[in-house]
Amino acid sequence: LLPGRFSVFPLFFLALLLGFASLLWLQLSCSGEGPVPGGGQSRGGPRQPCPPQAPPSLPPEDEPSWGPHRLALLVPFRERFEELLAFVPYMHRFLSKKRIRHRIFILNQVDHFRFNRASLINVGFLESGNDTDYIAMHDVDLLPLNEQLDYGFPEAGPFHVASPELHPLYHYKTYVGGILLLTKQHYEMCNGMSNRFWGWGREDDEFYRRIKGAGLQVRRPSGITTGYETFQHLHDPAWRKRDQKRIAAQKQEQFKVDREGGLNNVRYRIESQTTLSVAGAPCTVLNILLDCDTSETPWCTFG
Repeated sequence: LLPGRFSVFPLFFLALLLGFASLLWLQLSCSGEGPVPGGGQSRGGPRQPCPPQAPPSLPPEDEPSWGPHRLALLVPFRERFEELLAFVPYMHRFLSKKRIRHRIFILNQVDHFRFNRASLINVGFLESGNDTDYIAMHDVDLLPLNEQLDYGFPEAGPFHVASPELHPLYHYKTYVGGILLLTKQHYEMCNGMSNRFWGWGREDDEFYRRIKGAGLQVRRPSGITTGYETFQHLHDPAWRKRDQKRIAAQKQEQFKVDREGGLNNVRYRIESQTTLSVAGAPCTVLNILLDCDTSETPWCTFG
């Protein structure tokens, strides 16, 4: 169908040119900078979504720009797998972009007692290894959206990343939950967290008193202008109901300071330890069996 003198090279060049023009048209139309597919003017309707782009490569940890410290990201966990799948790759990329050496520990409670966030953090601290020198007590359902947030080594004292001025839900001035950074030395000065809090809530309020009792001062972010939009809260209360049940003496005990227990008496067993990669992000899963003295804290069971 083509003249004999029409060689294959101009045809190949024409195909490349048409392919480039098609890709350019697709990019302009889906980004909102070009014409609406099908012609006409945009009326505010959704445009064709752009093809996913490969994420930028992360800087290797052997670069001198990485700091000398290594963070143990301690994530208390039970059954929130959809949140975990979002959390691990997001936090790995967030911390790597900030050139913070880190290890992510998923502290998975696999016993039949009620959830105990504080004890899991104590276990994570003890199992985090000598290659980490500070910790982040980090909720799995809270993602930092502002890259100005500081996750660096908190040498001057505990650093509350999810401060009351920024957290989307909790705004009282003594709040230290959500995301809290401490050096390992400072966590030991507090004897860790109390193991008496089974079920949801109050363990971080008790830990605030421990911080004060150890002579430490809580610091918080400054210069962050994103307010309550600083974090994304992944938790769906309709889908994941919190265990807020209060049993017998637990109603009174939840407001007391535990002056005896903590790191020194947490009772547990590691059922298994597994290294996983979630969308290319490494993490260590500790399957943890906590133990409970029902004569001391009978509210550890669901009965």
